Amino acid sequence: MDTTASPKNDPYASLRFPEFKYYLVIRFAIVFALAMQFAIIEWKVYEISKDPFSLGLIGLSEVIPAVLLAPFAGHLVDKREKRGILLKCVIAYIIISAGLFLLTWDQAVAGISRHWVLNLIYLLVFSGGIVRAFTSPANFTLMSLLVPRELYANAATWSSSAWQIGGVIGPALGGLLIHWFGVHWSMLLVVFVFFPPLFSLIQIKPKPIYYKSQGESFADGLTKGIRFVWKTKVVLGAMALDMFAVLFGGAVAMLPAFATDVLHVGSQGYGLLRSAPAVGALVTMFILAHKPLVHKPGIKLLAAVFGFGLCIIVFGLSTSFYLSIAALLVSGALDGISVIIRQTILQLKTPDDMRGRVASVSSMFVGSSNELGAFESGFMARAMGLVTSVVFGGCVTLGVVVTTYVISPAMRKLDLKP
Repeated sequence: MDTTASPKNDPYASLRFPEFKYYLVIRFAIVFALAMQFAIIEWKVYEISKDPFSLGLIGLSEVIPAVLLAPFAGHLVDKREKRGILLKCVIAYIIISAGLFLLTWDQAVAGISRHWVLNLIYLLVFSGGIVRAFTSPANFTLMSLLVPRELYANAATWSSSAWQIGGVIGPALGGLLIHWFGVHWSMLLVVFVFFPPLFSLIQIKPKPIYYKSQGESFADGLTKGIRFVWKTKVVLGAMALDMFAVLFGGAVAMLPAFATDVLHVGSQGYGLLRSAPAVGALVTMFILAHKPLVHKPGIKLLAAVFGFGLCIIVFGLSTSFYLSIAALLVSGALDGISVIIRQTILQLKTPDDMRGRVASVSSMFVGSSNELGAFESGFMARAMGLVTSVVFGGCVTLGVVVTTYVISPAMRKLDLKP
């Protein structure tokens, strides 16, 4: 690692470390490929089933293995070399994407019923959930080994920016490619996008392992991250707040249905809707890289999630494509604030020997809430109707924020100074 010191007020400080720049390529490419893949698969599944509930099953298929394996995955990541684990994860993603490419090829599935095609898609998404259980803690832990501690907040901002750029381009390009070339050939590009991370990982040297067993049993080591999060109230509060906001307030999984049945904008409009939240978040990321959140970050986090809930309500009620785009854009900008604050909390509060396990708990709380939220949205859309379910979810998000403000003084007094 380049040990040249950088001023703390330099917004590009972490970018002066060569391995961290390779890390950003990895971060971007994985998210870009997965975001595009999910956008394409969501469209294909809805095209086959015409049922919003089937979109929710995509999320459920991924979240089950991701949650069940998270404690074990975090424990393993803490005990093993992180770069090697991430390398294996990328290879697994390539194999899964190749399988989805074949399943979207009409000639390859000509003799298979649509019901079984859907089941095979869900099976591969389930496999992706297994891989994600290991990818998330390995990714989180690797970042902390590439820059000094005083630059964690700055590195988290750029890492989140790379994630959001992938989130912007992936679904937007996915929607456009579906329109131009169809689902099958769009999936082929996903396969190739996973290759740049392989090259970038080779450029990063193996990193030290800080795991300290201290005679603890396997069960103790497995649950240590959960116990740490439970005792560290500000970490627990940040995770819980984001989890419930995304669980009930997320509308992204229902976008194929909104694009087709409410806004009538087709695959091109779907791509724009899918990318709008990430565009808003990306703008926020670049602003926060230059103007970090140091004054009352906890209050700002609560305000951002409250505003996110309002945006979801507006989106659910909107019948205008442009108003829907605007609501999703602002929701993404507010969510970007939440992401930066939460990632900074985790990096600053987590001991080095527990990063994998704490990241796995975060994945259970936050990352999996996206997929559980997709299932909840699909279930509620079937039970209450598409529009009503989204508006209801936004209202629940507002209630979660108010409750967190009342019961969590640690969140109100949050300080992000290293």
